[in-house]
Amino acid sequence: MSLLTVGQAWKLPHDIATPARMIGARNFFELAVAVAISLFGLNSGATLATVVAVLVEVPVMLALVKYANVTKNKFLVI
Repeated sequence: MSLLTVGQAWKLPHDIATPARMIGARNFFELAVAVAISLFGLNSGATLATVVAVLVEVPVMLALVKYANVTKNKFLVI
């Protein structure tokens, strides 16, 4: 179940549900970098790939913000 669906099911307003989704997604990237460094060390390809994924995250998050603003009318307005 996506966080979009959860936000709609709980009848959260757009300005609450959208930042919660973004923060939740961001925390997984930070955890992935920490795990890759601790398991594989700083010089491994896995760590490099994880760090590059975090760099790719910025354009993806911007696209998600655009999508969230387009679907704004599907949320309860308080």
